[in-house]
Amino acid sequence: MHRNTAGIDAGGSLIKIVYQENERMHFKKFHIKEKDAAISWLKLSVPSLHVALTGGKSSVIQKKYFPKSIIIPEFQATCEGTRFLLAAENKSLGENYLIVNIGTGTSWHVVKGDKVERILGSGIGGGTFTGLGSLLTKVRGYRQLTVLAEEGNKGNVDMMVKDIYESGESPVNGELTAANFAKGIRQKHSEGDRLASLSNMIAETIVLLTSQAATIHQVKNAVIIGSATVGNHPLKQALEFYMNMVGVTPVFLEKGEYCGAIGAHITV
Repeated sequence: MHRNTAGIDAGGSLIKIVYQENERMHFKKFHIKEKDAAISWLKLSVPSLHVALTGGKSSVIQKKYFPKSIIIPEFQATCEGTRFLLAAENKSLGENYLIVNIGTGTSWHVVKGDKVERILGSGIGGGTFTGLGSLLTKVRGYRQLTVLAEEGNKGNVDMMVKDIYESGESPVNGELTAANFAKGIRQKHSEGDRLASLSNMIAETIVLLTSQAATIHQVKNAVIIGSATVGNHPLKQALEFYMNMVGVTPVFLEKGEYCGAIGAHITV
């Protein structure tokens, strides 16, 4: 008889659940504010669960709902889930690569064979997009923010290299950003333009730090995971564009937002 098992990643913005029933793996996510409803639904839908938890809110959920569960350290769960998905999706990167986890904030890990080390963290991430995005516009929902960003033109807000050099010969690509948000109120722009600029600034910051980490640790590939790129096409496209420009190959996983939950799940 097969056990019903689940891995739950309760983070700063979302609660992600991976559960196995009748040898089939299922994926669900909820806003963290809905965590009580999410866990109640899970317990009703899949009785007699064996659970492993990870993420910042894991101890709260353990105490209230699953006192017999185990808690897996967040970074361990994330990296184990990444390894699992790389194998499941037949993506071979060799022994050495970076893991860039873009969630509410962003964490960097370097993988060298069997060794994994967290090397860097930043407060720039998906939480920046939703939080600052809600301050720059009248929009509050994540999906609506991503739609607006896709409609916008960052060049109406950012000072581009080509704006400085105009008809002169530029020493670098004229489409690169000279200064984020530099045009301010001097040029007319829309809410979508501001969000496109915001997505671009987040991508540039993440790629800059990724490039430095790749150089220091002598790796060429970066696995991009986390929830921030899901549905946010401007952010994902900018990450791909800039990473290829700096010589780092980005690898996106189909279920990359669930790496933490998967990492917890496979330990049950």
